[in-house]
Amino acid sequence: MADKILIVDDDLDTLKLVGLILQRHGYQIAAANGGMQALNKVAAEHPDIILLDLMMPDLDGYEVTRRIRANALLAHIPIIMFTAKTLLDDKVAGFEAGADDYLTKPTHPSELVAHVKALLARSQATRAKTSPVMLGRIVSFIAAKGGVGTSTLALNFAAAAAQMGQEVILADLHSGSGSISLMLGLTAQQTLSQLLTRPVSDLDQRTVGDHLTAHASGIRVLATAAEPSEARLTNNAAQVEAVVKTLAQMSKVLALDLGTGFGEATRRIALLSDVVIVVSEPTRLSILQSKALIGSLLGMGLPTARIEAIMVNRSPSTLQISWQQAEQMLGSKISAIITPAPEMAFQSVEAGSPMVLLRAESITADQFRKMASQLLEKLHK
Repeated sequence: MADKILIVDDDLDTLKLVGLILQRHGYQIAAANGGMQALNKVAAEHPDIILLDLMMPDLDGYEVTRRIRANALLAHIPIIMFTAKTLLDDKVAGFEAGADDYLTKPTHPSELVAHVKALLARSQATRAKTSPVMLGRIVSFIAAKGGVGTSTLALNFAAAAAQMGQEVILADLHSGSGSISLMLGLTAQQTLSQLLTRPVSDLDQRTVGDHLTAHASGIRVLATAAEPSEARLTNNAAQVEAVVKTLAQMSKVLALDLGTGFGEATRRIALLSDVVIVVSEPTRLSILQSKALIGSLLGMGLPTARIEAIMVNRSPSTLQISWQQAEQMLGSKISAIITPAPEMAFQSVEAGSPMVLLRAESITADQFRKMASQLLEKLHK
């Protein structure tokens, strides 16, 4: 695949001319005509190199460079400052801000291409020698419909994993209908919704970390407010993806409650996940909906090996389908079954403590621990 170059300049003629020159040499081109637009495009598209003008009306090239260098996910991207400023002090300021190279306008096309090629080669050689950023393993919990216990499963997996010595972050990605903070009795002032209103370029470890709340169970939680008006924020797919990538750098295990629905944000997060847990209940309707959900996950390119089905039996009933029938209807193996414990679920919410900790000796708690152990073993293979 061709290297992608982001060209940033508020002069449209320069954008077109430089873009055409580089395109003719086989590079893929992205363009931005301002500093803020550049930061958002860098975060969303992760170009291989940035050709950055210095003087722009909103954010100048120095500030754009500083913000990119301050973001752990983006700091490795090489930057060439491409400007009409020729004074030595301007060049020094550019290098101090974090630029890798400096070209003055106008420049001959062959000189421009030579600098781009040389910087790309150096960048690729450096990255080959440098250990990659260690990312935590991502486990996402999703269901085809609400009310099947997705949040309960995500919460108890996270608590069980923490008890097994894992550094765990649990993120509730239900903008507008968050329940995990309510289940834990948290009164978090900083929530996911506040992050989703910020530019992608601002979503670094410090900013995201300020929105985490520690819980007595040993997990850190990114809470979501139960405010229906905020549901629209789930459409901010680039922000959701940036938050998840940042959280993955801050933990060994990242548990995500995706809830229901299958928008662009869900698609991106599912593809980032090491395991996607499809949560269902042993009823014909739920199983058929879960089968369709698994089909959608497979259709977007998620490998079968990264999809697990877990059955949550929320209430005893002779009308429920056996796990053998459920597997046959689902067309997929069920990796775990959680038996009914309605009273314990109620007590758990009242106490603000995950079931796996509230009644550690119970059958249900043991099922959660076994589920967590199996998933952790799969994650670390």
